[in-house]
Amino acid sequence: MTDFDVVIIGAGPSGSVAAAYLNKNNFSTLVLEKLTMPRFVIGESLLPRCLDDLEESGLLHVVEKQKFQIKTGATFHKGDDKLAFDFSERWLEGKHKYAWQVKRAEFDKVLIDEAEKQGVEVRYECTVTTVDTSSTEQKITYIDKEGNTQIVSAKFIIDASGYGRVLPNLFDLNLPSDLVTRGSIFTHVKDINRTTEAAENIFVHAFNNNSSWLWAIPFNDGETSIGVVGENAFIEELAKDNGASFMKFMSEFKDLKGRFTGVTPLFDPKSILGYSVGIKKMHGTGFVLAGNTTEFLDPIFSSGVTLATATGLIAAKLTEKQLNGINVDWQKEYDDVVMQGVEVFRSYVNGWYDGTLQSIIFAPTIKPEFKLQVCSVLAGYVWDDTNPFIKKHKTILKTLSKVIELNG
Repeated sequence: MTDFDVVIIGAGPSGSVAAAYLNKNNFSTLVLEKLTMPRFVIGESLLPRCLDDLEESGLLHVVEKQKFQIKTGATFHKGDDKLAFDFSERWLEGKHKYAWQVKRAEFDKVLIDEAEKQGVEVRYECTVTTVDTSSTEQKITYIDKEGNTQIVSAKFIIDASGYGRVLPNLFDLNLPSDLVTRGSIFTHVKDINRTTEAAENIFVHAFNNNSSWLWAIPFNDGETSIGVVGENAFIEELAKDNGASFMKFMSEFKDLKGRFTGVTPLFDPKSILGYSVGIKKMHGTGFVLAGNTTEFLDPIFSSGVTLATATGLIAAKLTEKQLNGINVDWQKEYDDVVMQGVEVFRSYVNGWYDGTLQSIIFAPTIKPEFKLQVCSVLAGYVWDDTNPFIKKHKTILKTLSKVIELNG
């Protein structure tokens, strides 16, 4: 007899959603987390689509109580050009017309604490070292916080270890990304020069001929997450002198009009190089991968948490189905579905950096229906095939960009 129905590796949003859903449906569930909570994670701007997953898994109510910064949309800048998207004005009529901007340390802890309160067992400071899988029983060996080796068994494993990529590393599943290698540098600051407008939503500024961009994500306590994304050499240059070059760049960036002049970083700027990663397969005998353990593209559209909660919930539902004795076609019902959303985001990431998306959203006039359809993508509804900007994502950006160019 196994110790648990399901063992989930990782206590981030994907693991919390999966654990809460399975527990709610009466499956004994253990979460193994390498670190303790709270812990810092970048990726603080959420999309409305992830609220659907939080609600279905029974976690939305506890997040709503936190009064995080409401995010009603996103504003994109390029020089003097500016376009704001309002999530309430989008192609797909959904229940949630907003999201939040959150400090992930707080947000992630709220989720896993609630899952634990609901009955999920969570063990912290546990480092998974080996995993043995079969069609009937999975054995997970880990080192606990006292340094002792432990073994736990389960009927199924969901790997939601995110950047830790436990099973991809153990099973040699990693692939290099087909995206240009980029990095980022970031910190939090006390936003002493914040205007009323700047306090509302994430601001994104493109520069360096679309190869770089910076973000400013305001929180409800007067602090703001700031960061720059660009090719590795540019990020390495900004990261020198313990991030002093980065802070100087932010204070002098023309389009920010001095917003970050005179601010002090609340922690030494951190940098990540080569963050994009691919995967050979998302499932195998006795396990499935979820969240950033699958693929991580790029932070430009804040898709990370949305893909995490969506894949966590889908993985949990299919695990429930399989444990109830119903055959699951993991390739068709999971891999193909997940990749549909990933590929839509990939098209828009590529469109951002090659300029085709920007030529559309920064055109002198953008057709109202186009803006609604693009806004639906930006809100995370990337599985809606009624939206032409999703159904035709591989070609529509280049086609419209060419039309705009020909029409002057």
